[in-house]
Amino acid sequence: MPSFNPQAFIEVALKNNVLRFGEFTLKSGRVSPYFFNAGLLSTGELLSVLATGYADALAKHAKTDDLVIFGAAYKGIPFVAATAQALWAQHGINANWGYNRKEAKDHGEGGMLVGADLTGKKVWVIDDVMTAGTAMREVVEILDKVGASVAGIIVALDRKEKGQDERSAVQQIHDDFGVPVYSLVDIDDIIEFVKATGESEHLAKMLEYREQYGV
Repeated sequence: MPSFNPQAFIEVALKNNVLRFGEFTLKSGRVSPYFFNAGLLSTGELLSVLATGYADALAKHAKTDDLVIFGAAYKGIPFVAATAQALWAQHGINANWGYNRKEAKDHGEGGMLVGADLTGKKVWVIDDVMTAGTAMREVVEILDKVGASVAGIIVALDRKEKGQDERSAVQQIHDDFGVPVYSLVDIDDIIEFVKATGESEHLAKMLEYREQYGV
């Protein structure tokens, strides 16, 4: 049974330009020495590795009886579908899964949600990178409208950097909603990878950024 390896994921992400080093200006105005673009997780290999990570984390942290997982449109749709498959194939967990539409459907069954009936359910949400937490707050509102609640959140990458205050976006969501938030990899994993590869220039910039903005 394959299991998720953070360092192997970082390596394959670099190989496919999902993770890049350089200078990247973020929405916050900060100049980051690295950038993670989950939109480029566009091969079967990458999606499989990512889904394995989500599935392993869910099997470890979630109550797997009547498990419900949710991915927010659009990026989260393939992630949640692949994760449901990985849960079944690798852990024998038959999870229900669903996602939202960006625009309400005005014919057929209608509504904003597709897939599992989320009414009254405690739902695990999977996401790629939580930057400011805005998208996750929107997910909470979507679920609240159907009487569902968030049981926990799993993100692919935790940047572990300050948001509007001394807390990271992950810490803010945890504090505001009282739910656990887990990550598959974080900036410290990336720093360890860079150390192992001996890329001294990248390492110096990563450590400087971590010191300035990290939590």
